[in-house]
Amino acid sequence: MIEISDAMHSAVPNQIGWFKSSLSSNANQCVEVRFDDERVSIRDSKYRRDPANRTGREPIIAVTATQWVLWLDELTGRVAVGANGALSVETMPDGAVTLRAAGTGTALRYTDPEWRAYLEGVHAGEFDHPDLAVIAT
Repeated sequence: MIEISDAMHSAVPNQIGWFKSSLSSNANQCVEVRFDDERVSIRDSKYRRDPANRTGREPIIAVTATQWVLWLDELTGRVAVGANGALSVETMPDGAVTLRAAGTGTALRYTDPEWRAYLEGVHAGEFDHPDLAVIAT
């Protein structure tokens, strides 16, 4: 069962536009997220910084707010892996991670340090959806 916790709202950042984990500090390469009401978008900042990609379509993964909450619950171990039904992760031998969207096949590849900064931000509550801060019970 999932229940809303008012106490969690204080940990949720009041973000407008794209943002990254505070643990990414001044890194130019990171997982970036944007909340648009019931939609959460994910992109790779290094794609935007690569001149070879500026003329192409930037890959962005979009999920519902509910799928996002379940995704964060997976990453923190509160629910079983695969519960969100929209996102999956494949870890490479070098520690890099490919984040893949179910259905569309859109994939984003992050280095080990990028992914670790994101995960630490997830565990700190930095990516909790502002309207759906939850605790799985």
